[in-house]
Amino acid sequence: MSTHTSEQNKALVETLKGPRFYRIRLWGYGGEAAYINISKAAHDFWHKHCETHGDSDFVNYMVNDDPEDYEFDELQDVPKEADFLTDHNDGQKWQWYEAAGEFCHQMGVEYGSARIEVEEVSSDDYMAETVATIIDGEDVSALNDRVGEESDWDIEITDYGELDEVSEQGDYVCQFYSSEKGTFFEGRFETIGEFDPRKLKFVINEYPNGEDIIDNVLYNEVDIENDGGDTNGKGYSAHVWKNVP
Repeated sequence: MSTHTSEQNKALVETLKGPRFYRIRLWGYGGEAAYINISKAAHDFWHKHCETHGDSDFVNYMVNDDPEDYEFDELQDVPKEADFLTDHNDGQKWQWYEAAGEFCHQMGVEYGSARIEVEEVSSDDYMAETVATIIDGEDVSALNDRVGEESDWDIEITDYGELDEVSEQGDYVCQFYSSEKGTFFEGRFETIGEFDPRKLKFVINEYPNGEDIIDNVLYNEVDIENDGGDTNGKGYSAHVWKNVP
């Protein structure tokens, strides 16, 4: 009997040693945004136009690569001083997400709306079958509170970083925002033993528009590669602001 128990324990230890494979997914509301330094003249033009007519024409300008495709409601054309996406040396117009003046780019789920799913899977393959669901749609913020309370706040699974790019923000800024809903992060990781939520780490950054975005996810101090997400666009918006009196 003791030999049998010893063999069972050995088998259990080997099972727990792993490797074991897990899939993690984050979904909610968020989006993609470009933050672009612009001139005072461009700011003044678009600020006045949007104050009077809303941002429809501004969005139209931002999303169309070819000026012949513009469908403005309240504009005939865009004055040269306001046309900050065009290289006036060769006439080439940049797309909003690769503008020459961009100093910061945002893509991810907003922390306050983020939910998490963790599954144990059969292998490291992208299409691996689910073995068990470990976390099923819990709010990331609630998971953070749960881990914190259980550890008397000795363990926190969120880490607020600082964006170096924000220091490059100039006096006049354009923000173009694509609002989206869906899955923003899906990744896989391998570990020894059972999944432990205390080993998760969510790296959160505050962007110039004030949103707290989950930019990276780690497990046991190792970055989990984002295999990509699946989001649905909810609409565009465009804004300008100034950082000087």
